[in-house]
Amino acid sequence: MQRKAYVPGIAALLAALLAGCTGGSANNGTAADPKPGDVSTNTPAAQPGKYRTLPEACAAVSHDSLDSLLPGIKQITDQDQRDKAYEGQATLTYDTDRRVGCGWKVDSTDATDHLNVDFERVVSYDNAVSDDSRAQDIYATEETAANLPEPSASATPSDTGSATATPSATPSTPASSATSTSASASASASAGASETPADLQPRKLSGLGDEAFLNDKLNSTSSTAQQRTVTVVFRTSNVIVRIEYAEQPTASTGTPDSKEMQDKARNLAQKLVDRFNG
Repeated sequence: MQRKAYVPGIAALLAALLAGCTGGSANNGTAADPKPGDVSTNTPAAQPGKYRTLPEACAAVSHDSLDSLLPGIKQITDQDQRDKAYEGQATLTYDTDRRVGCGWKVDSTDATDHLNVDFERVVSYDNAVSDDSRAQDIYATEETAANLPEPSASATPSDTGSATATPSATPSTPASSATSTSASASASASAGASETPADLQPRKLSGLGDEAFLNDKLNSTSSTAQQRTVTVVFRTSNVIVRIEYAEQPTASTGTPDSKEMQDKARNLAQKLVDRFNG
């Protein structure tokens, strides 16, 4: 009778052990599967930028470019002083792998010219954001801060012809009316001529790196001279390049030529783009 009493207990114990083993196997199989929505182990890190280093800023601008942008250099007769002018002054930075710059200031008989170049290599510390994307964000912020005007539509030949035909006087028009119309037209033409042409206004630039813009400002200084500052900023991959070119004439009534300065700054920008892509 006692031996029969232990049989059900043993059977129950064996059943519990078998159930535990089966459950353990199931749990182990479930733990091996990734959790729903957990893609951290499968998502590749964002691509690093194209550029890992920066050029030496003061050596990045050739002597030919400096001669064009800073004509006072060629007026320096002392060779040692001229060589020093070509060298420029390096911008103080704390990480030359991330940012470098250089500045030049040269006086001539006609004006004082300033040139500053700045290279910034953008690195994203977010694995989900590439270096290029981070550089795009920084560039976009600077372009927005420049507050570029909306592109103005240039007059077409048909528009010009229409404007010319409208104010013509007929024989029945009184002389005073014709004179008034002529004076008004002359005043309008004069006002239009004084406006900045569309191709010289601050604007986005095409064909210069991945994206670029130009700004042009004319400011009066304490000496009443007009100082013009032309800025060109462009991005190529994860590097942002800033060029600032300023000129202040010696004569208080002088005004730096916008087209000439913009052409020089854009020419330098193109050379720097070629240097990065070379």
